Amino acid sequence: MPLIMVTGAAGFIGSVVTQALLKEGNEVLSIDNLSRGHRMAISEDTKFFRVSVGDGPAMGKIFETSKIDAVVHLAGLNQVGESVTDPDLYYANNLRDSLTLLESMHRFGVSKMIFSSSAAVYGVPNEVPIAEEHPIAPVNPYGDTKARVESALHWYGEAYGFQSVSLRYFNAAGASGPVGEDHRPETHLIPNAIKAAQGQIDHLSLFGDDYPTPDGTAVRDYVHVEDIAQAHVQALSALGQLPRRAYNVGTGKGYSVREIIDMTGRVCLADVPVQVEPRRAGDPPELVADASALKTDLGWEPKFPTIEKIIQDAVRWHHDHETGYPGG
Repeated sequence: MPLIMVTGAAGFIGSVVTQALLKEGNEVLSIDNLSRGHRMAISEDTKFFRVSVGDGPAMGKIFETSKIDAVVHLAGLNQVGESVTDPDLYYANNLRDSLTLLESMHRFGVSKMIFSSSAAVYGVPNEVPIAEEHPIAPVNPYGDTKARVESALHWYGEAYGFQSVSLRYFNAAGASGPVGEDHRPETHLIPNAIKAAQGQIDHLSLFGDDYPTPDGTAVRDYVHVEDIAQAHVQALSALGQLPRRAYNVGTGKGYSVREIIDMTGRVCLADVPVQVEPRRAGDPPELVADASALKTDLGWEPKFPTIEKIIQDAVRWHHDHETGYPGG
């Protein structure tokens, strides 16, 4: 039975990826420092270590005592606006700690990784939908840290024979069984729209209504978190048969902020109070995936491509967890 290390296992995507790997018959070793994740999101069917991937000595002990076959690396911070105002935090957590993880892997002979990357590596796209061949030109520190780890994986492959695939997610959303989206503070659109519809917050802040898009609000490609998890499972099983490369993970369909707000209101059967705010620094007008390479090479298809289903699953989870995960 393969032993897979999942970093960031207490996060939204990491916890769902862990579920999917267990379902496929893998053994999973979960890593998270719980700085922003939730212990309750981690499956009890895994062995959990509360440790930062940037703690080289602690990670070394884990690699030394566990025969790890591959690493699925999701640990990191993911708020674009925060990365602009506090780049030091992002270069430390997303880049420095990732390089420490790679160093530990190399030292202990573990050479397979699926890396959690992001559409933020593209910056403001020249064309939409965005293919993987699009120039890498991030416009915020978050995207830059992801691009730099991708580059490091390329050179680790050239020098040490590392086998890796980087998955460039577009906007992860939805929920999966007992696992949902609960950031503290919450900055993502769909959870905040649900909170506004349910009266948990006074209003939803809409950041920018003057973008060069049909209704003036930013357009994003929303992909169900279970579909993202399935992409990890398929990429992991194909490591060694594929060239080292990055794949977009998205549906190829973009929705504006206004469209998300309207759909959330319909699903919740309630109005979503909105307050328009200035644009956030580092937010491109439109990010929509061309995910055809992932479909061609791995046969991946989103099982839940409609925004209505994604929002319905998110609403169900928030209805069952009105205050998020217990215990903070």
